[in-house]
Amino acid sequence: MPFNPLELLKNPQALREQFAELQEQLRGLSATGSSGGNIVKVTVNGQLEMIDLEIDPVAVDPRDIPMLQDLILAASHDAQRKVQEAIRQRLGPMFGGMNLPGITL
Repeated sequence: MPFNPLELLKNPQALREQFAELQEQLRGLSATGSSGGNIVKVTVNGQLEMIDLEIDPVAVDPRDIPMLQDLILAASHDAQRKVQEAIRQRLGPMFGGMNLPGITL
């Protein structure tokens, strides 16, 4: 069913309820990204907040902290990408390609 923005204007209360429900669904969404062959794992929630970080002890080399920092950033980006993809899959049919800030559907 194609998206009709005029339908949203007809019932703003229903729109608020849908967005509240959507926000609740996003709170429960999470994805884990990894880097360095799963040496670093980062879990991000549906609001793109990092909620967990796992580091394999093999990655902890006090002589190479920059590498560990790069692995953490890469795992975080991987997790964020996965959450955004999950959001696109859930919202794509609802918003039919509509541009929402921070999310490309």
